[in-house]
Amino acid sequence: MSTLTITTIQTNLFWEDKTANLQMFDQKIRNLQQKTEVVVLPEMFSTGFSMQPEKLAETMDGPTITWMKKLSAEKRIIITGSVIIEEEGNYYNRLVWMLPNGQYGYYDKRHLFAYAQEDQHYMPGNKRLVASVKGWKINLLVCYDLRFPVWSRQQQFVASTTLSDAVRPPDTSTTLSAGPNPEYDLLIYVANWPERRNHAWKTLLQARAIENQCYVVGVNRVGKDGNDIYHSGDSMIVDAMGSVLYTKPHDEDAFTITLQKETLEETRNKLPFLKDADRFIIT
Repeated sequence: MSTLTITTIQTNLFWEDKTANLQMFDQKIRNLQQKTEVVVLPEMFSTGFSMQPEKLAETMDGPTITWMKKLSAEKRIIITGSVIIEEEGNYYNRLVWMLPNGQYGYYDKRHLFAYAQEDQHYMPGNKRLVASVKGWKINLLVCYDLRFPVWSRQQQFVASTTLSDAVRPPDTSTTLSAGPNPEYDLLIYVANWPERRNHAWKTLLQARAIENQCYVVGVNRVGKDGNDIYHSGDSMIVDAMGSVLYTKPHDEDAFTITLQKETLEETRNKLPFLKDADRFIIT
């Protein structure tokens, strides 16, 4: 069984200052003492959670993606986090999964935070991204998505079903599997989640792990943003039983952990709850 080593970086952010944020993350990643394979950064890590995409957005050839590509190649690591992207006149809160070879996948945040008017400035995505590395399948989501369990729920399709099939109604030749065939092994949430609702953040991260029998990694920022909203961090790593393997309130921190696929498989085999799950299609 394989292992996967992940580093979470919980930090304050420079408000709407891409240059300062990229310099800060560059230094933090270069200063990591432990060997790692995946580095997870917060939501909108280059700007903070800003509602000014007209001023801050960049393209997929812009400085933030260029920086991710360069550092990922140099350090031979995967880097992920979300940034503000403009495409065909629309703005997206886009999580990027950058590989060392320069290839990448991306996920556009589906659930836009209307309470902060995110839905008035950004376009929602409509497809999930399940990445694959070293035999691990990883579902990548953003902040407010955490409140909507259907979007992250394990879907049990036959092995031949593609990722795109899993986010739209299947054709008549596609059938649901009779037994458990977990879609992914790890859920990653990147966030700017304020302290005033941190009880929900911590509770829902554990709930997503338990109901989907998977590891969950949630990476949040700390400190006050440009709207004077305080973030307590509370980044967390949870196993498939809902046990907290790591959490950190208030302080900046870079934490590295090696997840064990064997432990995950033992949990699923001992407690085969997924085989009793409801079968459904996300449309």
